[in-house]
Amino acid sequence: MKILAILFTIFIVAVIILADQHALPPFIRALYDFPNGDKAGHFILFGLLNFFLTSAFLSRLTPDRKWVALLVGLTLALAVTAEEFSQQYFASRTFDLVDLSASLLGLLLGGWAALYIKGAGQA
Repeated sequence: MKILAILFTIFIVAVIILADQHALPPFIRALYDFPNGDKAGHFILFGLLNFFLTSAFLSRLTPDRKWVALLVGLTLALAVTAEEFSQQYFASRTFDLVDLSASLLGLLLGGWAALYIKGAGQA
């Protein structure tokens, strides 16, 4: 899970950098071809990111699984919020509270799923 978490994190960072440079590949730009596709993309991508990272940390750390998941989720929430607000400074990007909300909801669901699948949801 650790390798998957690292690779997916690199993928997300690459997508953000490409979006900032207005150079997204066509398969990602296709998300904008249907209504609210970018919102679905935010929800899915950031949900998966939190799922992979939380799962990786839960596999390595065991003291209090819920605190580990909370700290990973809050760290990602701060980073995602900062990234969304930073879009105001790029001509090719647009700050959107609905995008941010979709991202944060994805983080919440991804973290919860990782906790539940790793067994903490039964405690």
